[in-house]
Amino acid sequence: QVQLVESGGGLVQAGGSLRLSCAASGGIFSRSLVGWYRQTPGNQRELVARMSSGTPMYADSVKGRFTISRENDKNTLYLQMNSLKPEDTAVYFCYLQYTRVYWGQGTQVTVSS
Repeated sequence: QVQLVESGGGLVQAGGSLRLSCAASGGIFSRSLVGWYRQTPGNQRELVARMSSGTPMYADSVKGRFTISRENDKNTLYLQMNSLKPEDTAVYFCYLQYTRVYWGQGTQVTVSS
């Protein structure tokens, strides 16, 4: 059974930083494609960043500000978010893709202007 648990969201002022974490269970983390999506009310989920074993991929809106990383020995995925903007406000979801896609429960990030 794969479970993903996010943490690290919160309220921050514009220009600030947050680090999201996603702890995975189930034993397949190191072999999986992992990443982060975000969603605002009334909108579809938007891919923020993803990575497998190669070069990470970022949405244009976060390039140069966000960094995705993983620690396979800890089964944990991270998203370091710097220079946050009000438009980054959303619920952030981590995901893991192996034979299917698994989602975390989401963590709220609110950036005040």
